[in-house]
Amino acid sequence: MDELKETGPSPAMQRYAAEIYRLQQDHEQVSLTDLVHEVDNSMQAVSRMVKRLKDDGHIQHTPYRGMRLTDSGERIAMPALRRHRLAEVYLVQHMGYDWASAHELTGTFERGLNQELEDRIDDLTGHPTRCPHGEPIPTRAGVITPPDDRPLVEVGSKVWCRISRVRTHDMDKLRYIAELGLTPGTDIYVMGCAPFQGPLRIQTREHKVDQIIGHELARALWVEHVHHSPPPQPRKRMT
Repeated sequence: MDELKETGPSPAMQRYAAEIYRLQQDHEQVSLTDLVHEVDNSMQAVSRMVKRLKDDGHIQHTPYRGMRLTDSGERIAMPALRRHRLAEVYLVQHMGYDWASAHELTGTFERGLNQELEDRIDDLTGHPTRCPHGEPIPTRAGVITPPDDRPLVEVGSKVWCRISRVRTHDMDKLRYIAELGLTPGTDIYVMGCAPFQGPLRIQTREHKVDQIIGHELARALWVEHVHHSPPPQPRKRMT
């Protein structure tokens, strides 16, 4: 019987740890309610998994306050996080799905991946370091390098920056952001921001046309390489 005993964290434990890792990027403590919403499972089933993760030392959980991964919890989250983000790249690059659908579809697709398939996807997609939404992909060794970025709403006015990540899984928002051309890797100039969480006026380096985006949408855009520089030159009118 000993040889049949499970060793190490199960794939389900890894997936839960990965979800907690994602949530704790935006929350000091991850609530049970938020985790239930993300994994789309019953409160009872999620509570049982949280207890199992806590008993194995992978999370610190304080009732009515929330939970956070321990160092070992972060380690077991990396394989599932890597599979998920590599699968997102594959669905977008090779299967023609848009980035709005990729996250939800990957939840099912990634469960059939073993190490051989994961390595093949990594090869086919060119060994990506970011998923379509700009989130970092852990290495096979479990090393992740968080971007040095911050929310667009915090950078101020009269600055250039580059969109690093789009931090939402709302499909309508993602599709609208794509329509605006505000995808990771896009250089934008922040011309100004209205007070009291008002809208932002921006231009992309490519189009040099004013765009107005609301504060809520701007909060989902994280940027890097922020620097002061002259604004883009307006396009000359055709004569």
